[in-house]
Amino acid sequence: MYREADVKKYAELIVKTGVNVQKNQIAVVRTPVECYEFANLITEKAFLAGAKDVITIYSDSASQRLRFKHATTETLCDVPSWSVDRLMKYANEGACFISITGDDPDAFEGLDQLKIGESKKAVMKANSPYYDKIDKGENQWTVVAYPGKKWSSKVFPELSAEEAQNKLWDSILSAVRISGNEDPVKEWAEHSAALASHCRFLGESGIVSMKIKNSLGTDIEIGLAEDYIWAGGSEKTVDGVEFQANMPTEEVFTMPHREKVNGIVYASLPLSYQGVMVEDFYFRFENGKVVDYGAKKGKEALTQLLATDEGSSYLGELALVAYETPIRQTGILFYNTLFDENAACHLALGSAYAMTMKGGPDMTKDERTAKGCNDSVSHVDFMFGTADLSITGITADGTEIPVFENGGWVKA
Repeated sequence: MYREADVKKYAELIVKTGVNVQKNQIAVVRTPVECYEFANLITEKAFLAGAKDVITIYSDSASQRLRFKHATTETLCDVPSWSVDRLMKYANEGACFISITGDDPDAFEGLDQLKIGESKKAVMKANSPYYDKIDKGENQWTVVAYPGKKWSSKVFPELSAEEAQNKLWDSILSAVRISGNEDPVKEWAEHSAALASHCRFLGESGIVSMKIKNSLGTDIEIGLAEDYIWAGGSEKTVDGVEFQANMPTEEVFTMPHREKVNGIVYASLPLSYQGVMVEDFYFRFENGKVVDYGAKKGKEALTQLLATDEGSSYLGELALVAYETPIRQTGILFYNTLFDENAACHLALGSAYAMTMKGGPDMTKDERTAKGCNDSVSHVDFMFGTADLSITGITADGTEIPVFENGGWVKA
């Protein structure tokens, strides 16, 4: 059974390590309404850490479902300027952003996916100036979790609602290195150092592409963008403020070359996209673009994802995660990308992170594109890692460097 003291420790970790709130900085907390008590706890910890102000922005998937069901596409795509101006106001003032995930994974099941897709695309396009600032590393941000009741029952359907929520609390607190640790801030610093060692190995290897295979049928070669950077663990803003973008995190990641991806990749875990579960799916790539795809369940959601814009059919991220992570060892399918992506190697369709290219944040989009960077209003992770995954790095002269064998790192 989780302890209330650990939840308080978690809130403090989010403030001090997740976004690393600075003295007199504004913190913006975005949260489902169900998580209001936890959001309030984070708010208090942020003020105690010296925040100038804490702004809470609530969302509610139940009301969103009603809008998606009854409102017209035209209405849903009419993004009010005030909602964009609000985020930009705080971003321009140097705020940090905390996003709490924990809503119902099946919130929009059975609805018109075309309508939802158009709405999401309109919102992302309207907020592109905000996302540009985040991509350039101008603001700290983090994504964390709270065990919402419907999410908890999805993960543990055999338990009562209360038992399921308690068990998911246990799993979350363990995954973020709270449980059993007197000093989780120190634990996170050591964890980040271990991820950084993998980044150094890969960054110094001279690898220009990676061949990836497993028994599911994945057989793909992914070229890397020019001047790529491997990142993992903590990140830093352009002003040098350290933060953790995801809690938990077990990945190191880099930028694929937009036009140098060829082969097929099969997902190893389901994907929750726009409130719809997508299961047993695959993508086939030619010269970087998805040319074929399929799914046993939820294919219509993939159709909407790929139709978001031109860049949503290309890759923006390659992330490596050892199969035997603490999250994987729980044996739990979380139905939540924040957790499931840290239990397996994954790829992302859509926008690349500018910070995974040398000098990327200071370049124009056209300059980054010329070096292989993909641009899109979307960024959607899906998992492909398995226990028998093999990854071989290829250098410019054709030398092969083993990176993963049997789902794990060959070299630390």
